[in-house]
Amino acid sequence: MKKRWYLFIPLVVVAMAGFGYVTMLLWNALLPAIFHLPVIDFWQAVGLLVLSRLLLGGMGGHHARHAHHWRRNFRERWETMTPEERERFHHHHAHFCRNIREPETRNNEQ
Repeated sequence: MKKRWYLFIPLVVVAMAGFGYVTMLLWNALLPAIFHLPVIDFWQAVGLLVLSRLLLGGMGGHHARHAHHWRRNFRERWETMTPEERERFHHHHAHFCRNIREPETRNNEQ
């Protein structure tokens, strides 16, 4: 299988062409009518896909695997914490996240 890696190249080319074509169709069907933007051609659509990949870093990659690894480790740590340790964690990290509030605030709102 390692010797046949070059067979993967046509699949990548077809997938990129398909994504570019679908992007072009969606852009031309929606954005000119809604926002009065210009109609784009196939190569501009492929350029948009590449630009969005560079700016947003989506479609998996190293960062997605790293985040999954971090979440798994944190979940294991969380499951081994006692209720007191969890409460201390919430109290200590409440200022980092607006969704985590002190227990007194949660009880008063209900």
